[in-house]
This record gives sequence, structure tokens and C-alpha cells, in this order.
Amino acid sequence: MPDRENEISCDVLVVGTGAGALTAAIAAHDAGAQVLIVEKSDQYGGTSATSGGGIWIPNNHHLFEEGGDDSLDDARAYMAVMVGNAVSSDRIDAYLDQAPRMVRYLEDHTQARFAAMPYPDYFPEQKGGKRGYRTLEPLPTHAKILGAEFANLRPPHKQVTVLGRICITMKEGRAMLTQAKGSMLLAVKLMLKYWLDIPGRLQGRRDRRLTMGGALVARLRASLLDRKVPLLLSSPLTELVYDQDRVIGAVIEQDGQKKTITVRKGVILGAGGFEHNQALREKFLPKPSSRNWTAGNVHNTGDTLVAAMDIGAKTDLMDSAWWAPSIKVPGDDRAYILFAERSLPGNVIVNKAGERFANEAFPYLESGYAMYQADSIPSFCVFDATFRHKYPFGPLMPASVQSDDKLPSRICDLLFKADSIEELAERMGVDAAGLRKTIEKNNQYAATGRDPDYARGDSFYDQYYGDSHSGKNPCIAAIEKAPFYGIEVFPGDIGTKGGLLTDATARVLAEDGSVIEGLYAIGNTSSSVMGRSYPGAGSTIGPAMTFGFIAGHHAAGS
Repeated sequence: MPDRENEISCDVLVVGTGAGALTAAIAAHDAGAQVLIVEKSDQYGGTSATSGGGIWIPNNHHLFEEGGDDSLDDARAYMAVMVGNAVSSDRIDAYLDQAPRMVRYLEDHTQARFAAMPYPDYFPEQKGGKRGYRTLEPLPTHAKILGAEFANLRPPHKQVTVLGRICITMKEGRAMLTQAKGSMLLAVKLMLKYWLDIPGRLQGRRDRRLTMGGALVARLRASLLDRKVPLLLSSPLTELVYDQDRVIGAVIEQDGQKKTITVRKGVILGAGGFEHNQALREKFLPKPSSRNWTAGNVHNTGDTLVAAMDIGAKTDLMDSAWWAPSIKVPGDDRAYILFAERSLPGNVIVNKAGERFANEAFPYLESGYAMYQADSIPSFCVFDATFRHKYPFGPLMPASVQSDDKLPSRICDLLFKADSIEELAERMGVDAAGLRKTIEKNNQYAATGRDPDYARGDSFYDQYYGDSHSGKNPCIAAIEKAPFYGIEVFPGDIGTKGGLLTDATARVLAEDGSVIEGLYAIGNTSSSVMGRSYPGAGSTIGPAMTFGFIAGHHAAGS
């Protein structure tokens, strides 16, 4: 054990720096606790900072400001359909009750600001589902609110930017993806603004206009700077100190030395899941499984999860993840997730037999499940020259912006390309007759506007990211213009979903069901309050922040 010269003390220790962890730190501080935050890596923000940053908050006040309609009863009904009995009702009730309070508190007491989006629930036709405004987007901000701390903010994932560096909002991203009127002018304006910001380009070529998850984390971090709450980077947790049925501290490592942190009130674990730990993936997740398919933070290797399991903590949903179809680009540390591109008209996803096996426009969790259920790993997304010219797709910019001969070789090498469907099938190792039949059926469905096989384009969610200018169905168009393209798609994820089982106050439970006093878990370190479902955009970060809010207050004794 470390010697006493290396001891630190605090009331509440928060492990991790995603949006949930930072919210927990704010809540604990404001409830009167002395708070310390520790982060494993040399940058703060976790997966939250690299993400779209949306939070799913039923019955939030911004929803009503936008003319939306919601109620606690509707939210409960929808969660009952989506989650079923996979999660205790008291945890669900705590989330639905406290989530809107958390948002109000942050807006009243911190620099966090949100706007309701017309983004629909992922299953709006289900009982209690809504066609918009339960998802909140963080308002953009400028890096100046962080001062020198901007240099330590984890940058966004390339796929939530333009050209890998220009930050965009969810609204701007949708406009450009679906080729909405004025989207090209919008893209030009954003690029011009970036290139005119010479200090930003000199400072690591980073956009100082922060949006999405970057804006969310920046606003929360700035609020903690206002409160003078210390944050230690490059300080991984190595073990929990457990004495007489209570967690009383933790051991971290700094500069090769171990230091003990004595904790008077509680430790809150909010350090993400285990998606980048191949051994844990092999142990718990369906096979095949690869850390190369995830878009999660590369530092999410389940360290805090294992530390809690070592003292007898109970886990749940360990075989589940926030599944999403993904494309792995050689040289990139995280995969590209096909969040919305699959809804665009003019592509199909097939198995080795050349056959479709699901609705391509499905919410991404269901698309991941479908790949495993159909035993279609990898799958192949097929599209034609028209689609390639018009739309972005994963790491591909539209050919109208970046033609094939301008693609970097590592991306170009991902593409199968041919002048006929049969030749494309041969190159992909897919049955040619099956693929030809699938393309012919797709083209018939484009003409009629209906997909009798998988109802693609029927749901309001499907249509949200479709192209409203495309024929009779915004999600279906003919695939007929050579050259034809194919690309491998894997059952990736944006993080693991299983973790430490907690109660309604985010306290970690032991194997016998009792509470481990002094230990809390939130976000992907805990098992999800959403069970095996994904009700709407922001169902990861929304609960992380809500239970961070709950845990912070509870740990501080408020």
C-alpha cells in the first residue's frame, strides 16, 4: 500500500470526466461536499466529449416551449414498452422524476444550456412515444470559456465534424446529411468561419466553436472551474479501499507512484464501460466481438468496473452494448458508426447470400441486434453512383465533394467497386444471384414507395433522416447507376451497456443484494436503466447525467 506521504482526502471522489461524472461533481459540490475528480487519461471528457452530446429527457421544460406534448404517464408507458421488466421500476421512476429536474438545475446554476430538438423517439408509434423534443441538444459555445483548459478537452470524433475538424450542431448535421435546402451554403459558411479563425487553426487545428458533446463537456467543466473543483488528469484508479462493508477510499496512480485517496462520504464511478477491453468483450459479449468495431473512448477498458467486482459488486446486462453498425478505418483508433446514413435512399444492407435481413433505417441498436440475430457478420452495404455522388456515408464524403480519386488510400481500400452488380458481388464474396434479386426488389419498392419485407420508411423515425425529395419513399431509391459500391459493416457499438447493478440512488449493490455503502456507479460503468433498449437519442448521456445528479446529492448527504 502507498505510504502516508502520498495520501489525499476528500468528501466525494468522482472517477471519470464524462458528462455524467462532471454533473455528479457539480451536484456533490453544491450540496456542500469537498469534491475531487480523477481521470485516467491526459484529456477530460470521455466518450461524451466525442459524441453527439444529446440527452433524452422526457417531460423536459424546453419540450413545452417548442409546443411539444408530454407527461410523466406517457413517459412511463413508453419506458414500460421499451424496457419491460429488465430494470427495477424504482430506478425507472427515479430517472423519469429527476431527469427534468437535473436539466433545470444545471441551467439555473451552471453554464449548461440546452435546446429541444424535433428528433423523434426511436419508436414514436409505440404507446407513450413522441415525434420530437424529448432529446435536448447542448447549445454551442466558444473555447474561451475554458481558457487554458481547452487544450485538455478531448476532441470530437471525426464523424460529428466536417472534414474531421469543423464542429457542427445536430441540426446542421441533419441538414447536410439529407441535402436540405441551403445545406451547401451552410457548409461553406462553417468552413469559412473555421479558416478565418487563425488562432484556432494554430492551436492544434481545432475548431474553437464547440458543439454537440464538446459543448456539453466544456460547459460543465467551465462550471467546475467556477467552483474551483480540482481535476487530476493521468490519474487512473487501480483499486478501491474497502473496510467493514464500506468503501472508504481509492488508490490512484500518478507519475508511476500510487496514492491513496481517503474518502469521507463516497466514491462515484463514472468512467465508462469496457468496450476497448478485448478480454472482457470475449468473456461477456456475443461473438464475434472486436474492440476495433467500437466508437467508444479508447481508454474505456473497464478498470473501475473490475475494481468494484473485486470487492463483491454485482453486475447486470453484461452481454449487452449500445450496438450500432460500424465501419473500421485502418489507422483510426475508433470506428465510424452508421447512425443515420442507412435511412438515406439508394442503399441496401445484405448478408453473404446477397439478401436483406432487416430494415436498414432501423434505430442503430436494433440494427446491431439484427446483425447478430441473422448471423450476418460482416454485412455489406451496397449503393450506386447516384448515392455515392449525393450523400456522405461513414468515413466517405459525397463524391460531389470528394471524388473516388481524391479519397485517402486507407479509405479507398475499404470500398468494393464494380461496373455491374454481379462483378461487385464476386468481389465482396456475396452470392451474385441473391444480390441481383435483392437489387431488383429494391428498385420495385422504390417505384411503389412501399417495402413489404421490412417496412423501411414507414416509421416516422425512419423518415427523419430520409431524403424528402426522393420519390415516393424518403428511405428508398433505385440502385441502378454504375459504378456500384459495397463496404463491409460490422456490429459495432458506442459503448457497453452492462455494468454494476445499482439502486434508485445510484448506490452499487453487492452480490447478495445489499448496498455497498460509500460506492456509487453511473453511466456505462453501471448497468443501463434502459435495459436492453434504446428509447431515443441521448439515452446514454441523459441517464448518466441524471444518476450523476442523484449520486452527487446522495453521496454529499443532501
